[in-house]
Amino acid sequence: MTEEDKNIIDTEIVEDDIDLDISLRPKKMADYIGQMAIKDNLSIFISAAKKRGEAIEHILLYGPPGLGKTTLAHIIANEMGRAIRVTSGTAIERPGDLASILTNLEDGDILFVDEIHRLNRNIEEVLYPAMEDYAIDMVLGKGPSAKTLRLDVPKFTLIGATTKIGSLSSPLRDRFGNVFRLDYYEDEELEEIIKRSAKILNVKHKGKGLKEIAKRARRTPRIANRILKRVRDFAEVRHQGEVDELIAFEALKMLDIDELGLDRTDRMILETIVDKFSGGPVGLDALAAATSEDRDTIEDVIEPYLLRLGFIDRTPRGRVATPGAYNHLGRKKESGNQRKLL
Repeated sequence: MTEEDKNIIDTEIVEDDIDLDISLRPKKMADYIGQMAIKDNLSIFISAAKKRGEAIEHILLYGPPGLGKTTLAHIIANEMGRAIRVTSGTAIERPGDLASILTNLEDGDILFVDEIHRLNRNIEEVLYPAMEDYAIDMVLGKGPSAKTLRLDVPKFTLIGATTKIGSLSSPLRDRFGNVFRLDYYEDEELEEIIKRSAKILNVKHKGKGLKEIAKRARRTPRIANRILKRVRDFAEVRHQGEVDELIAFEALKMLDIDELGLDRTDRMILETIVDKFSGGPVGLDALAAATSEDRDTIEDVIEPYLLRLGFIDRTPRGRVATPGAYNHLGRKKESGNQRKLL
Protein backbone atom coordinates (compact mmCIF):
# COMPACT_ATOMS: atom_id res chain seq x y z
CA MET A 1 0.00 0.00 0.00
CA THR A 2 1.35 3.43 -0.88
CA GLU A 3 1.63 6.26 1.65
CA GLU A 4 -1.05 8.10 -0.34
CA ASP A 5 -3.49 5.22 0.10
CA LYS A 6 -2.77 5.00 3.83
CA ASN A 7 -3.64 8.68 4.19
CA ILE A 8 -7.19 8.11 2.97
CA ILE A 9 -8.47 6.63 6.22
CA ASP A 10 -6.02 8.51 8.47
CA THR A 11 -8.15 10.87 10.56
CA GLU A 12 -5.20 13.17 11.23
CA ILE A 13 -4.83 16.08 8.84
CA VAL A 14 -2.07 15.68 6.25
CA GLU A 15 -0.43 18.31 4.06
CA ASP A 16 -2.65 17.55 1.07
CA ASP A 17 -5.74 18.20 3.22
CA ILE A 18 -4.90 21.76 4.26
CA ASP A 19 -6.04 23.56 1.09
CA LEU A 20 -9.00 21.18 0.75
CA ASP A 21 -10.11 21.78 4.35
CA ILE A 22 -9.91 25.55 3.94
CA SER A 23 -11.87 25.58 0.69
CA LEU A 24 -14.63 23.33 2.04
CA ARG A 25 -14.83 24.78 5.56
CA PRO A 26 -18.23 26.37 6.31
CA LYS A 27 -18.08 29.96 7.54
CA LYS A 28 -21.44 30.17 9.35
CA MET A 29 -23.13 28.02 11.96
CA ALA A 30 -26.10 27.53 9.63
CA ASP A 31 -23.83 25.86 7.07
CA TYR A 32 -22.24 23.48 9.60
CA ILE A 33 -23.87 20.06 9.24
CA GLY A 34 -24.31 17.71 12.20
CA GLN A 35 -23.49 18.07 15.93
CA MET A 36 -26.90 19.68 16.47
CA ALA A 37 -26.79 19.88 20.28
CA ILE A 38 -23.41 21.61 20.20
CA LYS A 39 -24.56 24.03 17.50
CA ASP A 40 -27.70 24.95 19.46
CA ASN A 41 -25.75 25.62 22.65
CA LEU A 42 -23.03 27.60 20.92
CA SER A 43 -25.59 29.71 19.05
CA ILE A 44 -27.18 30.70 22.37
CA PHE A 45 -23.83 31.47 24.02
CA ILE A 46 -22.69 33.54 21.03
CA SER A 47 -25.93 35.53 20.89
CA ALA A 48 -25.85 36.21 24.64
CA ALA A 49 -22.20 37.32 24.55
CA LYS A 50 -22.84 39.66 21.61
CA LYS A 51 -25.84 41.23 23.37
CA ARG A 52 -23.72 41.89 26.45
CA GLY A 53 -20.81 43.10 24.34
CA GLU A 54 -18.51 40.59 26.03
CA ALA A 55 -16.14 37.86 24.92
CA ILE A 56 -17.68 34.40 24.89
CA GLU A 57 -16.58 32.07 27.69
CA HIS A 58 -13.61 29.80 27.11
CA ILE A 59 -14.55 26.67 25.15
CA LEU A 60 -13.07 23.16 25.12
CA LEU A 61 -13.86 20.90 22.16
CA TYR A 62 -12.90 17.25 22.34
CA GLY A 63 -13.45 14.08 20.36
CA PRO A 64 -11.82 12.00 17.61
CA PRO A 65 -9.83 13.83 14.90
CA GLY A 66 -11.48 14.93 11.67
CA LEU A 67 -14.91 15.75 13.12
CA GLY A 68 -14.78 19.55 12.81
CA LYS A 69 -13.23 21.05 15.95
CA THR A 70 -11.06 23.50 14.00
CA THR A 71 -14.01 24.38 11.76
CA LEU A 72 -16.19 25.16 14.77
CA ALA A 73 -13.49 27.44 16.20
CA HIS A 74 -13.38 29.47 12.97
CA ILE A 75 -17.19 29.63 12.83
CA ILE A 76 -17.32 30.96 16.41
CA ALA A 77 -14.83 33.68 15.49
CA ASN A 78 -16.84 34.59 12.38
CA GLU A 79 -20.13 34.64 14.28
CA MET A 80 -18.58 36.84 16.99
CA GLY A 81 -17.05 39.09 14.33
CA ARG A 82 -13.60 38.73 15.84
CA ALA A 83 -10.16 37.66 14.63
CA ILE A 84 -8.80 34.19 15.37
CA ARG A 85 -5.22 33.24 16.13
CA VAL A 86 -4.43 29.57 15.52
CA THR A 87 -1.62 27.65 17.22
CA SER A 88 -1.02 24.24 18.81
CA GLY A 89 0.11 22.84 22.12
CA THR A 90 3.43 21.72 20.65
CA ALA A 91 4.15 25.12 19.08
CA ILE A 92 4.07 26.99 22.43
CA GLU A 93 7.40 25.94 23.94
CA ARG A 94 8.13 28.73 26.44
CA PRO A 95 6.08 31.09 28.62
CA GLY A 96 7.42 33.93 26.52
CA ASP A 97 5.81 32.41 23.42
CA LEU A 98 2.42 32.44 25.12
CA ALA A 99 2.94 35.97 26.44
CA SER A 100 3.78 37.19 22.93
CA ILE A 101 0.62 35.62 21.49
CA LEU A 102 -1.70 36.92 24.21
CA THR A 103 -0.38 40.49 24.26
CA ASN A 104 -0.89 40.76 20.49
CA LEU A 105 -4.59 39.91 20.69
CA GLU A 106 -7.41 42.47 20.77
CA ASP A 107 -10.39 42.43 23.14
CA GLY A 108 -12.80 39.70 22.12
CA ASP A 109 -10.33 37.88 19.84
CA ILE A 110 -10.22 34.10 19.70
CA LEU A 111 -7.11 32.07 20.52
CA PHE A 112 -7.47 28.53 19.16
CA VAL A 113 -5.02 25.98 20.57
CA ASP A 114 -5.14 22.61 18.83
CA GLU A 115 -3.79 19.57 20.71
CA ILE A 116 -4.07 21.58 23.89
CA HIS A 117 -3.31 18.47 25.94
CA ARG A 118 0.29 18.77 24.73
CA LEU A 119 0.93 22.06 26.51
CA ASN A 120 3.82 21.89 28.95
CA ARG A 121 2.84 22.27 32.60
CA ASN A 122 4.89 25.46 32.98
CA ILE A 123 2.91 26.96 30.08
CA GLU A 124 -0.34 25.97 31.79
CA GLU A 125 0.74 27.83 34.95
CA VAL A 126 1.03 31.02 32.90
CA LEU A 127 -2.28 30.33 31.16
CA TYR A 128 -4.38 29.99 34.34
CA PRO A 129 -4.35 33.68 35.37
CA ALA A 130 -4.70 34.69 31.73
CA MET A 131 -7.95 32.72 31.45
CA GLU A 132 -9.35 33.86 34.83
CA ASP A 133 -8.00 37.38 35.39
CA TYR A 134 -6.79 38.36 31.90
CA ALA A 135 -3.28 38.84 33.22
CA ILE A 136 -0.04 36.89 33.05
CA ASP A 137 2.73 36.69 35.63
CA MET A 138 6.22 36.73 34.15
CA VAL A 139 9.32 35.92 36.21
CA LEU A 140 12.27 38.17 35.37
CA GLY A 141 15.74 37.03 36.32
CA LYS A 142 16.83 34.05 38.41
CA GLY A 143 17.62 33.27 42.01
CA PRO A 144 17.13 35.74 44.90
CA SER A 145 17.02 38.71 42.54
CA ALA A 146 14.15 37.30 40.44
CA LYS A 147 11.07 39.51 40.19
CA THR A 148 7.50 38.81 39.13
CA LEU A 149 5.90 41.17 36.63
CA ARG A 150 2.14 41.07 36.01
CA LEU A 151 1.02 42.04 32.50
CA ASP A 152 -2.58 42.71 31.57
CA VAL A 153 -3.81 40.95 28.44
CA PRO A 154 -6.93 41.59 26.32
CA LYS A 155 -10.20 39.89 27.26
CA PHE A 156 -9.83 37.02 24.83
CA THR A 157 -11.59 33.68 24.39
CA LEU A 158 -9.54 30.50 24.48
CA ILE A 159 -10.85 27.63 22.38
CA GLY A 160 -8.96 24.43 23.08
CA ALA A 161 -9.24 21.27 20.99
CA THR A 162 -8.08 17.82 22.01
CA THR A 163 -8.49 14.20 20.98
CA LYS A 164 -7.35 13.04 24.45
CA ILE A 165 -9.32 14.86 27.12
CA GLY A 166 -8.01 12.39 29.71
CA SER A 167 -4.51 13.77 29.10
CA LEU A 168 -5.64 17.30 29.95
CA SER A 169 -4.80 18.37 33.50
CA SER A 170 -7.78 18.92 35.81
CA PRO A 171 -6.87 22.54 36.68
CA LEU A 172 -6.83 23.49 33.00
CA ARG A 173 -9.98 21.55 32.15
CA ASP A 174 -11.87 23.17 35.01
CA ARG A 175 -11.16 26.66 33.70
CA PHE A 176 -13.24 26.16 30.55
CA GLY A 177 -16.78 27.47 30.90
CA ASN A 178 -18.09 25.34 28.04
CA VAL A 179 -16.99 21.77 27.31
CA PHE A 180 -18.37 19.96 24.24
CA ARG A 181 -17.77 16.46 22.92
CA LEU A 182 -17.96 15.98 19.15
CA ASP A 183 -19.22 12.54 18.14
CA TYR A 184 -19.07 10.54 14.91
CA TYR A 185 -21.54 11.49 12.17
CA GLU A 186 -24.46 9.51 10.81
CA ASP A 187 -24.31 8.41 7.16
CA GLU A 188 -27.12 10.83 6.24
CA GLU A 189 -25.19 13.77 7.72
CA LEU A 190 -22.04 12.74 5.88
CA GLU A 191 -23.98 12.56 2.63
CA GLU A 192 -25.16 16.15 3.15
CA ILE A 193 -21.57 17.23 3.85
CA ILE A 194 -20.35 15.49 0.69
CA LYS A 195 -23.13 17.08 -1.40
CA ARG A 196 -22.05 20.51 -0.17
CA SER A 197 -18.39 19.70 -0.91
CA ALA A 198 -19.26 18.35 -4.36
CA LYS A 199 -21.02 21.62 -5.19
CA ILE A 200 -17.99 23.65 -4.12
CA LEU A 201 -15.59 21.40 -6.04
CA ASN A 202 -17.89 21.26 -9.11
CA VAL A 203 -18.14 17.47 -8.93
CA LYS A 204 -21.01 16.17 -11.06
CA HIS A 205 -22.94 13.32 -9.49
CA LYS A 206 -26.15 11.35 -9.81
CA GLY A 207 -27.95 8.44 -8.22
CA LYS A 208 -26.45 6.96 -5.07
CA GLY A 209 -22.80 7.76 -5.78
CA LEU A 210 -22.39 10.12 -2.84
CA LYS A 211 -24.34 7.80 -0.56
CA GLU A 212 -21.81 5.06 -1.30
CA ILE A 213 -18.95 7.40 -0.34
CA ALA A 214 -20.71 8.43 2.88
CA LYS A 215 -21.28 4.81 3.86
CA ARG A 216 -17.54 4.07 3.71
CA ALA A 217 -16.13 7.28 5.23
CA ARG A 218 -15.77 5.99 8.81
CA ARG A 219 -18.39 8.55 9.95
CA THR A 220 -15.74 11.27 9.63
CA PRO A 221 -16.11 14.39 7.42
CA ARG A 222 -12.38 14.74 6.77
CA ILE A 223 -12.22 11.20 5.38
CA ALA A 224 -15.46 11.72 3.42
CA ASN A 225 -14.05 14.80 1.67
CA ARG A 226 -10.75 13.01 1.02
CA ILE A 227 -12.53 10.05 -0.60
CA LEU A 228 -14.71 12.41 -2.65
CA LYS A 229 -11.56 13.97 -4.06
CA ARG A 230 -10.14 10.55 -5.05
CA VAL A 231 -13.43 9.36 -6.56
CA ARG A 232 -13.67 12.61 -8.54
CA ASP A 233 -10.20 11.96 -9.99
CA PHE A 234 -11.17 8.38 -10.85
CA ALA A 235 -14.36 9.55 -12.58
CA GLU A 236 -12.48 12.17 -14.61
CA VAL A 237 -9.79 9.74 -15.81
CA ARG A 238 -11.76 6.51 -16.28
CA HIS A 239 -15.22 7.87 -17.09
CA GLN A 240 -16.87 11.12 -18.15
CA GLY A 241 -16.35 12.93 -14.85
CA GLU A 242 -19.77 12.23 -13.32
CA VAL A 243 -19.90 10.21 -10.12
CA ASP A 244 -22.63 7.59 -9.83
CA GLU A 245 -23.01 4.50 -7.65
CA LEU A 246 -21.09 2.19 -10.01
CA ILE A 247 -18.18 4.60 -10.46
CA ALA A 248 -18.00 5.22 -6.69
CA PHE A 249 -18.05 1.46 -6.10
CA GLU A 250 -15.23 0.87 -8.62
CA ALA A 251 -13.12 3.71 -7.21
CA LEU A 252 -13.55 2.53 -3.63
CA LYS A 253 -12.68 -1.02 -4.66
CA MET A 254 -9.48 0.26 -6.26
CA LEU A 255 -8.72 2.17 -3.05
CA ASP A 256 -9.35 -1.10 -1.16
CA ILE A 257 -11.99 0.41 1.13
CA ASP A 258 -14.73 -2.09 1.92
CA GLU A 259 -18.44 -1.54 2.61
CA LEU A 260 -17.81 -0.65 6.28
CA GLY A 261 -14.95 1.75 5.56
CA LEU A 262 -12.19 -0.70 6.51
CA ASP A 263 -9.04 -0.64 4.41
CA ARG A 264 -6.27 -3.20 3.99
CA THR A 265 -4.50 -2.12 7.18
CA ASP A 266 -7.66 -2.45 9.30
CA ARG A 267 -8.26 -5.93 7.96
CA MET A 268 -4.61 -6.88 8.51
CA ILE A 269 -4.95 -5.92 12.19
CA LEU A 270 -8.08 -8.05 12.54
CA GLU A 271 -6.53 -10.96 10.65
CA THR A 272 -3.44 -10.82 12.86
CA ILE A 273 -5.51 -10.99 16.05
CA VAL A 274 -7.62 -13.83 14.63
CA ASP A 275 -4.91 -15.90 12.91
CA LYS A 276 -1.66 -15.26 14.77
CA PHE A 277 -3.10 -14.84 18.23
CA SER A 278 -6.15 -17.14 17.99
CA GLY A 279 -8.52 -14.22 18.48
CA GLY A 280 -6.61 -12.72 21.40
CA PRO A 281 -6.05 -11.42 23.90
CA VAL A 282 -2.97 -9.70 22.50
CA GLY A 283 -1.10 -6.69 23.87
CA LEU A 284 -0.71 -3.52 21.85
CA ASP A 285 3.08 -3.82 21.62
CA ALA A 286 2.86 -7.41 20.41
CA LEU A 287 0.23 -6.44 17.85
CA ALA A 288 2.39 -3.58 16.58
CA ALA A 289 5.41 -5.87 16.27
CA ALA A 290 3.44 -8.57 14.47
CA THR A 291 1.98 -6.15 11.91
CA SER A 292 4.96 -3.75 11.57
CA GLU A 293 2.55 -0.90 12.23
CA ASP A 294 3.34 2.02 14.52
CA ARG A 295 1.89 1.57 18.02
CA ASP A 296 0.38 5.07 18.09
CA THR A 297 -1.20 4.55 14.65
CA ILE A 298 -2.95 1.42 15.86
CA GLU A 299 -4.12 3.04 19.10
CA ASP A 300 -5.15 6.46 17.73
CA VAL A 301 -6.26 5.76 14.13
CA ILE A 302 -7.19 2.12 13.59
CA GLU A 303 -8.43 0.85 16.95
CA PRO A 304 -11.10 3.51 17.73
CA TYR A 305 -13.10 2.67 14.62
CA LEU A 306 -12.76 -1.10 15.14
CA LEU A 307 -14.00 -0.61 18.69
CA ARG A 308 -16.94 1.44 17.47
CA LEU A 309 -17.87 -1.27 14.96
CA GLY A 310 -17.68 -3.82 17.77
CA PHE A 311 -14.95 -5.83 16.01
CA ILE A 312 -12.52 -5.80 18.92
CA ASP A 313 -12.78 -5.56 22.70
CA ARG A 314 -10.25 -4.21 25.16
CA THR A 315 -9.59 -6.45 28.13
CA PRO A 316 -7.03 -6.23 30.98
CA ARG A 317 -4.93 -8.79 29.10
CA GLY A 318 -5.13 -7.15 25.68
CA ARG A 319 -7.24 -6.86 22.50
CA VAL A 320 -9.73 -9.58 21.62
CA ALA A 321 -11.50 -10.14 18.28
CA THR A 322 -15.29 -10.36 18.56
CA PRO A 323 -17.68 -12.63 16.62
CA GLY A 324 -18.44 -9.61 14.41
CA ALA A 325 -14.79 -9.50 13.32
CA TYR A 326 -14.84 -13.20 12.43
CA ASN A 327 -18.04 -12.69 10.41
CA HIS A 328 -16.62 -9.70 8.55
CA LEU A 329 -13.48 -11.63 7.64
CA GLY A 330 -15.53 -14.66 6.63
CA ARG A 331 -13.89 -16.79 9.30
CA LYS A 332 -15.35 -19.35 11.66
CA LYS A 333 -14.45 -18.90 15.31
CA GLU A 334 -12.96 -22.05 16.77
CA SER A 335 -13.95 -23.29 20.19
CA GLY A 336 -11.40 -23.68 22.96
CA ASN A 337 -11.42 -27.47 22.53
CA GLN A 338 -10.73 -27.19 18.79
CA ARG A 339 -7.73 -24.93 19.44
CA LYS A 340 -6.31 -27.46 21.93
CA LEU A 341 -6.61 -30.28 19.38
CA LEU A 342 -4.76 -28.18 16.82
